[in-house]
Amino acid sequence: MIRRRLFSGRRSSRRVDFGPRDLRNPENEVARFRGRLAVAAGAVLVAFGVLVGRFVYLQVAQHDHFRTLAETNRIAIVPIAPNRGVITDRNGVVLAQSYSAYTLEIQPSRVRDLDATIDRLAEIVDIAPRDRKRFRKLLEESKNFESLPIRTKLSDEEVARFAANRYRFPGVEIKARLFRNYPFGEVASHAIGYIGRINDRDLARIASWDESADYKGTDTIGKVGVELAYERELHGTTGVEEVEVDAAGRAVRTLSRVPPVSGNNLRLSIDIGLQAAAEAAFGTRRGALVAIEPSTGDVLAFVSRPGYDPNLFVDGIDLASWQELNESPDKPLLNRPLRGAYPPGSTIKPFLALAALASGKRTAAQAFADPGFFQLAGSTHRFRDDKKGGHGTVDMTKAIVVSCDTYFYLLANDTDIDDNFRFMSALGFGKPTGIDIEGELPGVLPSRAWKRQRFAGAQYREEHRKWYLGDSISAGIGQGYTAFTPIQLAHAVAAIANDGIAFEPHLVQSIEDSRTRESRPVERLAPVAIPARPEHLAVIRNALVQVNREGTSAAAFKGAPYASGGKTGTAQVFSLKGEEYKAHKVDERLRDHAWFIAYAPADKPTIALAVLVENGGFGAQAAAPIARQVLDYWLLGTKRKEPAPSIEGPQGDDEDLSD
Repeated sequence: MIRRRLFSGRRSSRRVDFGPRDLRNPENEVARFRGRLAVAAGAVLVAFGVLVGRFVYLQVAQHDHFRTLAETNRIAIVPIAPNRGVITDRNGVVLAQSYSAYTLEIQPSRVRDLDATIDRLAEIVDIAPRDRKRFRKLLEESKNFESLPIRTKLSDEEVARFAANRYRFPGVEIKARLFRNYPFGEVASHAIGYIGRINDRDLARIASWDESADYKGTDTIGKVGVELAYERELHGTTGVEEVEVDAAGRAVRTLSRVPPVSGNNLRLSIDIGLQAAAEAAFGTRRGALVAIEPSTGDVLAFVSRPGYDPNLFVDGIDLASWQELNESPDKPLLNRPLRGAYPPGSTIKPFLALAALASGKRTAAQAFADPGFFQLAGSTHRFRDDKKGGHGTVDMTKAIVVSCDTYFYLLANDTDIDDNFRFMSALGFGKPTGIDIEGELPGVLPSRAWKRQRFAGAQYREEHRKWYLGDSISAGIGQGYTAFTPIQLAHAVAAIANDGIAFEPHLVQSIEDSRTRESRPVERLAPVAIPARPEHLAVIRNALVQVNREGTSAAAFKGAPYASGGKTGTAQVFSLKGEEYKAHKVDERLRDHAWFIAYAPADKPTIALAVLVENGGFGAQAAAPIARQVLDYWLLGTKRKEPAPSIEGPQGDDEDLSD
């Protein structure tokens, strides 16, 4: 009974759980399910529609773009640096050329630990401290993740050792690069110049040419001399190579190649044999020499002593070598023919005499008594001649031959400084000659206007700006404010030798096209006639010939089988203040500069030159013997290996002497 009740109770509770109010409508459930399904299907269709649309956009509309990106990942565009043009002398002797050599290079963006990598590389390839310093410098200067050399000019053995261990060094490769070589080293270095690594200033210059793309893959550029002045001719056109690469960025195969075009070749006017003979004649002395062919303006020799080895700069000059060159008291980096402005001393006298003839202030026959000094009217100050007691009666020819200071003191007193300025300016003094390399200074050709401008600053008083007669007297023997460069004097004496026709000096004769091998002459300005009559030029040339026969430079040209013209000059470095000049009592770098200008043969000159020996003393003793060796080589083929000796004893040379 109890069991029946319990069972009955369970059944009763089930009837309560499934009452009428809890029954579901199947049709409503199905309807709701179908609605949800429709929404889901719509969402799926929309999603697939977006995907299909995106797929069409990427595969059709953006096809070319993504194909280019894919090709970029697979193909590397590699610039190919062109071979730089060859530089030769007038006879075809190579002065500068490029060659290919292997370099070990690191791409910093692909190397985790540079120092550790370099240390491990040093176990395989010799890497000196200099190489590490240069790499660090390049790393600091590099604005991108380009490949940088850690070692250059590898030997075949070093290449083989690295190739066997290449797998150990991701981001390190061996590449072939072009290097510049100057086979004659220091000889003609200031004329030829050198190349060096491209810096920010060079990049700005390249951008101004609108040729930035053409310098991709090129690390170097001309820095000075002909290498700089003719950079756009020498550089060439960069080539392009399409290379397929693997996932590690290593080249697999070459797909296409546009070869580079080599730079054009330059033929200089310099005769390297004459150049070497001239430099040897200087020995260890400092100075400059410029030799010009009068009938063309060709620069036959361009000497600046001491020089430097341009090969030091090709691979990046090391700090020790740079400091040695840059801090040397001898200034080997100074281009003396262009940037050395010195008082010309008595080398100015033939040109001032010609100016006096042209202006009518003097005739060749006018003679004056030389008491051994010149004294301004109303003054107790005396400008002394180099010869005590004077030279007796002196006309223009004798004044040039014996270098009589008194004659030219008087001439300066009787002529106007501005008239002399105009005539001397026509000879090329006081302004750049226009030679085809950069850096030429104008020198100083004084005038009233020049002095007012020179002393225009507020720190100067009016008396500083005024031109005094004493200024003219000093200028009359090439002292005072006057300062010329060696190339200006060479250019002027070449014009005298060439019957008054002056050609613009130049170092490059012709340019050879690297593709067609056709040569074209370099464009030049038309020659200019100086304002001097033929008979006046004849007077000056006759006097210059007598200088080498019986005048101040006769000892240097004794026994010469050819006739030549010349003029000595001695220029003070500091004021004597009335004391007698004795070279052995003066510090070497305070001694007078020695000058000599010359041309030969006298009847039909093929060479004209100017020689400067810094602190060399008298021009006849130090500079004239160098000129003799150079002329002997050019005219006779006589080459001497030993330096030109100084001629001992007084030579009647000149200097600015005053009481």
